[in-house]
Amino acid sequence: MTGFETWLLAVGLAMDCFAVSIASGIILKHTRWKTMLTMAFFFGFFQALMPLIGWAAASLFSHLIESVDHWIAFGILAFLGIRMIRESLKEEDCRRAFDPTRLKVILAFAVATSIDALAVGVSFAFMGIKGISGILPVTGIIGFVSFMLSLTGLLFGIKCGCGLARKLRAEMLGGIILVLIGSKILVEHLFFS
Repeated sequence: MTGFETWLLAVGLAMDCFAVSIASGIILKHTRWKTMLTMAFFFGFFQALMPLIGWAAASLFSHLIESVDHWIAFGILAFLGIRMIRESLKEEDCRRAFDPTRLKVILAFAVATSIDALAVGVSFAFMGIKGISGILPVTGIIGFVSFMLSLTGLLFGIKCGCGLARKLRAEMLGGIILVLIGSKILVEHLFFS
């Protein structure tokens, strides 16, 4: 995986955090740095931790399914991407019934938005990322991008409100990115290895 692909993947994974952060910013209405930094930290932390967990678990048995690993990586990324695209097309009220200032809510959202990253971590093992020195830079980038996009989403929600946020369709963009990366992995393994 090239550096550009890593950053692109990180952006794709962070779009869930970005969308939840926009909704949270709309509810906050005013800049509250402690709450915003806490939310961005936990979103970034869990987005970095989950792929690491998925990679470690899958690395234990990746040698058993080497002949189909590219299909598994493609399947996981395509499934997640298509799910994100479908979710982005659903109509929903922009105001959610949650309190983004409560730590319990922040942690629940951080875990919920990082489940996709766990599955992507599994695909990392199938893509051949070996050793902790190979996975840490990738997870660090994912965590950093998630932190920055979460903070940006919060500020965007506070400043711009519901109308503009609904038009952005961040989740759709993230889904498209994941499907494209999965397709690239499949094409490279089928035709160029």
